[in-house]
Amino acid sequence: MNPPAKIMRKGELTRAAILEAALQVASRDGLEGLTIGLLADQMHMSKSGVFAHFGSREDLQIDVIKLYHANFEHEVFYPSLKQKRGLPRLTSMFLLWVNRVSVEVASGCIYISGAVEYDDRPGELREKLSWMVTTWQQALRRATVQAIDCGDLKSDTDPDQLVFEMYGLILALHHDARFLKIPGSFERAQNGFERLIKHYGSTVMVDPVDPLPKEQALFTN
Repeated sequence: MNPPAKIMRKGELTRAAILEAALQVASRDGLEGLTIGLLADQMHMSKSGVFAHFGSREDLQIDVIKLYHANFEHEVFYPSLKQKRGLPRLTSMFLLWVNRVSVEVASGCIYISGAVEYDDRPGELREKLSWMVTTWQQALRRATVQAIDCGDLKSDTDPDQLVFEMYGLILALHHDARFLKIPGSFERAQNGFERLIKHYGSTVMVDPVDPLPKEQALFTN
């Protein structure tokens, strides 16, 4: 490896480390709580050193939500694609989503906190965050439509309504588990999803739906 390549590799590693630290700060303090100065202190770097990797505070914030989105896809979306189309895949998406919320109880969900921070603040950051959340909702809708087509859900199921109710369960879970710290919140979210599926489920199921193994669903408080 020649010297320029070594320098580039070191720069990439430093940038990745800064981003990971920035993600932790944003999860805890919100995207607006993320500053170049705070990161510089945390990384034991100069402000100019941190600034050189991103160019602006907004660029840093955008890269942080991109990293969050990539992590979300890696932990929730892509593993669910390994499940059979229909209810097994939709169930996996919801349970892994709940599992991720259980990990984020101590920090926070940027999709949710970001919506509060930027609901009435126009700009590129809001647009990108909105696109990411919409992309996830569209993935849930596709999985719902597939479950209808497979006969796992009733033919008259409204995909948008079901996704709305699933999202509502997650918002309630985040509120009760993180803000109110109510015991049993994760079990209630799981029970709520099961009731939804019972309501929308077809009376003729081609295959039974097997829940995720317990070790894949951390319903702990």
